[in-house]
Amino acid sequence: MKNEKFEIIAKTLQGLEDILAQEIAELGGEDIEIGKRMVSFKGDKQLLYKTNLCCRTALRVLKPIFSFTASDTDEVYEKIKSFDWHQYLSPEQTFSIESVVFSEEFKHSKFVTYRAKDAIADFFMEKTGKRPSVRLNNADLILNLHIAHNTCTLSLDSSGESLHKRGYRVAQTEAPINEVLAAGLILKSGWKGEKNFIDPMCGSGTILIEAALIATNTAPGIYRKDFAFERWNDYDEELFDTLYNDDSNEKEFNFKIYGSDISPKAIAIARENIKSAGMAKYIDLQVKPFQQYTEAPENGILITNPPYGERISSKDLLGLYEMIGSQLKHVFKGYDAWIISYHDECFNKIGLKPAICINMMNGSLECEYRKYEIFEGKYNDFKRETGGFKEKKKDSESTEFKKREYRFKERNNEKAEKRLPYRDKEPFTKTETRFRKKKDDFEKQPENKRERKDSSIPEWHGEEAVKKFVTFRQPSIGRTPSEDNRPGWKKLRDKNLARKEKEQMKKSRKRNYPDK
Repeated sequence: MKNEKFEIIAKTLQGLEDILAQEIAELGGEDIEIGKRMVSFKGDKQLLYKTNLCCRTALRVLKPIFSFTASDTDEVYEKIKSFDWHQYLSPEQTFSIESVVFSEEFKHSKFVTYRAKDAIADFFMEKTGKRPSVRLNNADLILNLHIAHNTCTLSLDSSGESLHKRGYRVAQTEAPINEVLAAGLILKSGWKGEKNFIDPMCGSGTILIEAALIATNTAPGIYRKDFAFERWNDYDEELFDTLYNDDSNEKEFNFKIYGSDISPKAIAIARENIKSAGMAKYIDLQVKPFQQYTEAPENGILITNPPYGERISSKDLLGLYEMIGSQLKHVFKGYDAWIISYHDECFNKIGLKPAICINMMNGSLECEYRKYEIFEGKYNDFKRETGGFKEKKKDSESTEFKKREYRFKERNNEKAEKRLPYRDKEPFTKTETRFRKKKDDFEKQPENKRERKDSSIPEWHGEEAVKKFVTFRQPSIGRTPSEDNRPGWKKLRDKNLARKEKEQMKKSRKRNYPDK
């Protein structure tokens, strides 16, 4: 049925779940629940289409069709084979499966994928004598198998290619920012087109384009060639055309978006992408280093993604961030400046106190997204007039990161206490700790055993004794320290060497005189 409601899952980047949930609520989603890198909700076919077309922070939109429990791959095979596939697929069509596994019972996601493919193929072979073909790209039906512990969920992928691939990008610089992340950064700041927007390190222009789409309320999915749901058996072309051509929610943008970069090549690429997106009239571009800004438009916000020194390097990375802090203080007074970066050392060089710190993932990098409220004069005066920064310095996500970091340090400290028994008594170095422990072991032994020790063992006090101890007691290559310190080890070593020499002599005699 057209208005029948069902469960939908939208996947996103870590740190953007709250923004995605807000977007879905505005589109009309019901029973919204936020998970890790995903948001689940209920809606009809129209909402499924709109989520793909309009959500700026969604990576993929899934429609669950079958849930079951399984303890091994054979059970997965049997359960998927028992499902009625005629309603979604025919032998003449193609399909593909992507498996995501978080389970100790299922250690190889590729093997799970193979078994799931076999189950669908065998289902059709037994029923019709024909089987649908597997196709990796542009398959008629794209399936997603998610396994958490022993709970398995099979879903239809309604998006196809990841939704961050908007379709407007025709060229790119080195290491461009993900479109979904760029939109998420802007929405996290709260900006929706009510003031000017500046990105002074714009690269290929992704943040600028996403800002223009938000300011004009243009759906990000209008540039895509197709969605996977357009190849489904129940695809409603008339409904989707109505949604696609509906521009009633678009709005006028009465301010300006400014972008600049030190690289002429980057600005040329940004210009091509902006033209492809049809947003050239809203965006002003120029080749201009950040340090050459002498004034900024009134009533504006600054959001930028400077180099981290990871994928894009800089000759003087810390100097770059020091310059950013100086420019913010002297040129962008009255602005809210949002900066995403990777290293704490870089943020420290900015030299400003952040109002908000949010932990974000940029690819595989755990980054921070910081807000700086730029004001004139000293912070104490600003605090006296306005009450200081109104928002909390850390959000819930950041607190979770901090808890995890604390647990890690606490666990390491427990291990350190076991390794260094003298840590609580005096702050010894590692060498001194070894020396003190050796002294205690020596003093516990009876007098007659002490006499067997080498007479060159130093006195048990002073820095010179520590140095002598380290040089004297270094274990020889091939022996552990315990073997090195064992009484009588020299005699045993000589005995073993004599035995080995005798065996080698016997072997050589047999080799030279085989008859004897």
